[in-house]
Amino acid sequence: MKHDTTRAGFPAHALVCSLLAFTSTLLLSSCTTTGSSDSGTGAGNLPSSALSHPAVKSRNAQIAMEPTGNYYIGRRWWTDGTRFWGYLRKPRQPWSEARLVIMNESIMKQPDRVPEVGSDRTHGYDHNYEYRIWGSFTGTTVYDPNSNFRIPEFRLSKYELITDNPGFLFWPGEQYGTRRLPPKHPATF
Repeated sequence: MKHDTTRAGFPAHALVCSLLAFTSTLLLSSCTTTGSSDSGTGAGNLPSSALSHPAVKSRNAQIAMEPTGNYYIGRRWWTDGTRFWGYLRKPRQPWSEARLVIMNESIMKQPDRVPEVGSDRTHGYDHNYEYRIWGSFTGTTVYDPNSNFRIPEFRLSKYELITDNPGFLFWPGEQYGTRRLPPKHPATF
């Protein structure tokens, strides 16, 4: 039986399969999570040494002394094209236990909501800002098609800026890119 071959003598189906595999690799690599040079990093997971890093331990000790109350601490995480807002945690809860959320703006607009015309600020200008956030989880999960995440919805009622330069979110040296998904994905629902 004769097989179709290319000019180089390779079977045509092998060339097509190789091209498809290469193209798939390129397409899939454009939606990566934030990585780290630390071994033990898996897709959507923190590096295995993140929680034991001295800077994380020091920050967690500071977090443990936060005043309790009926509010959340929010850290904005902006990724171009996605609909999630960022991470929320309860007072005294470490960032490793924070939840990625989508904001419900039925009561109040989220902090970075700016007019589309006439503002010197752009959507996502507040990436990595830290806020004190009031409101509640609605019990609904919302699908974000650009990240392929199902994310808890949080109804915002009030916020105040804590700092516009809080440092790292999960571990020192974490990398950020406007086209990369966050390093810690929400639980699969």
